[in-house]
Amino acid sequence: MSPDRRWTSPVADEPFSFRRDGRNRATLWAVLAVWAVLLLAIIWVDAAPWLMGIIALFTLPALWDLYANPGAGLTFDDQQISWFSGNRTGMLPWSEVDHMRLDTRLDFSVRATAVLETGRKIRLPYEATPPHQALEDALHAIGIRTERHHFSLIG
Repeated sequence: MSPDRRWTSPVADEPFSFRRDGRNRATLWAVLAVWAVLLLAIIWVDAAPWLMGIIALFTLPALWDLYANPGAGLTFDDQQISWFSGNRTGMLPWSEVDHMRLDTRLDFSVRATAVLETGRKIRLPYEATPPHQALEDALHAIGIRTERHHFSLIG
């Protein structure tokens, strides 16, 4: 399997680039672990196979990611930011962006939002955003202001 995350930092005039693949070892191991637990429940606890089958259906989205390997990523330079996640794409010129807001959620994930000059907020897809410190450092390197908000329930 290929590495699931790759990014490059902006050096001189090179754009910042980040890419993540849907197929990764963590997903594979999680699916295998769930199936192993369900199989052991059937064997050792005499759990109903039909019930374990229903629970196994919840692994179908992860199996789809392993099969289809949808990519997600983000690229920006000093002119614009663009992103993609599966079939969704987006692009914003920096001239329309007031600042980037980075929200740390209760599950410790960090969500990135572009706050436009008009006040409108455009949330970047979570799967397309790089680790928050690399993103924040790259944004500062090209002069984009960031705001950090920790553990807010609304955003």
